Amino acid sequence: MLQSGDIAPAFTLPDADMEIFDLASVVGKQNVVLYFYPRDNTPGCTLQAADFSDHDDEFARFDCIVIGVSPDDCLTHAEFRDQEGLSIRLLSDSDTDVCRLYNVWQEREVDGVKKMGVRRSTFVIDKQGRIRHALYDVTPRGHAAAVFELVKELEPQNAKRNRQK
Repeated sequence: MLQSGDIAPAFTLPDADMEIFDLASVVGKQNVVLYFYPRDNTPGCTLQAADFSDHDDEFARFDCIVIGVSPDDCLTHAEFRDQEGLSIRLLSDSDTDVCRLYNVWQEREVDGVKKMGVRRSTFVIDKQGRIRHALYDVTPRGHAAAVFELVKELEPQNAKRNRQK
């Protein structure tokens, strides 16, 4: 399992518009909230994505982007984004390679049936590409606000400056 202090594994994935996102391209520039979720258009996943989108501007004030990753394809992500009015970037990990890289693709038991799925998890990655917080089995409700508090602590000097704006 990845932990606080680990270097975030590098990856590239397509987003809802089939544009490639490369984690390495933001190292040195922005903090990243990277969250993994099971599926588009499910109640918990919709709540979580909408909550992050509602606070997207607040994250941006702290030089932070929010990225959601699930095994859904790009077309499903685009429909989900447009239907729910989401502003965060959604990445498609249809072969689950990145989910495996971050160790969030795991066997789960649902109604007595074992199957593989995404463990709802969030990683707060600083500008140097280091994981500052690794949160597993998160609850969607209130999660974005809790993560925002962690992001605000990443750079105390920036936080002071941004509160004065």
